[in-house]
Amino acid sequence: MIILHHPESSSYRLEGHPEAPSRVESSRLVLIERHSDWEWHLAPEVSDELLLLAHDEQHIARVKDPADWFDGDTPNYSNIALHARRSAGAAVEAVRLALCGAGPIFSLMRPPGHHATRRRAMGFCYFNSTALAALWAAEHSQEATCRVAVWDFDAHHCNGSEEILLGHPLIRLASVHQYPGYPGTGFKSRENCYNWPVPPGISPEIQMAKLRESLDVLIDFCPQLIVVSAGFDAYGPDPITHLNLRPEDFAQLGVWLSETRLPAVAILEGGYSRDLPTLIDEFLTAWNAPQQKNEA
Repeated sequence: MIILHHPESSSYRLEGHPEAPSRVESSRLVLIERHSDWEWHLAPEVSDELLLLAHDEQHIARVKDPADWFDGDTPNYSNIALHARRSAGAAVEAVRLALCGAGPIFSLMRPPGHHATRRRAMGFCYFNSTALAALWAAEHSQEATCRVAVWDFDAHHCNGSEEILLGHPLIRLASVHQYPGYPGTGFKSRENCYNWPVPPGISPEIQMAKLRESLDVLIDFCPQLIVVSAGFDAYGPDPITHLNLRPEDFAQLGVWLSETRLPAVAILEGGYSRDLPTLIDEFLTAWNAPQQKNEA
């Protein structure tokens, strides 16, 4: 297992905001303690040239020099452009490594990205790391025609990823998310973007069946790479959503991902409970287990 991380991703904060430094810092400490053999790579900063794959020039300039908050959830932090560039850079680097035969690979970074649209920062997100990584793999990697699957199991619909990737012939996206709920999108499928809206309070068994169905739709696309928007806020005790997944369910998602036998990367999106480190560990350990067994 390779973990992409940058210590500066914990250096910005706003008192009371759920997207807090402890999300990545506590997770980092747990993963180091439990998995001393996992590799840690420093997340690089993405260039303007690559950001233009997913965002327009005006958006990039505004994130670089914001005049005010982007919305009520998305503050104007000092140096947020640099932090967001590193988060996006980690996602692209993860994909590059995966296509070179390394893996599995997890980006333990903040801010998250899947709500950021081509022209707008929103929902704690500034640059869309997942969409950028998928576009880079499909269009700019050494693979001339790389088919990419994007699997989003965050509790919120990936409105930004869908807007940016909609209609792309080499990319298929699948999202299972709470609806109604923020951001109020994703109630139907469109072109290459498949959505499974689930109601608040749904049983974990039914939600897991939807997640299995969503992954099967992606596998039917015959992708050469899977990019996972790994959000852990569908967990029952999460403070900002109303779904009921359990730690063992996130482990099962890792098992399913490993069973595809495809190059894959996972990028941290949401997850705001104190149990986030355990949930990440359950997912990563299950995903990594077959590779460990093969090496033995």
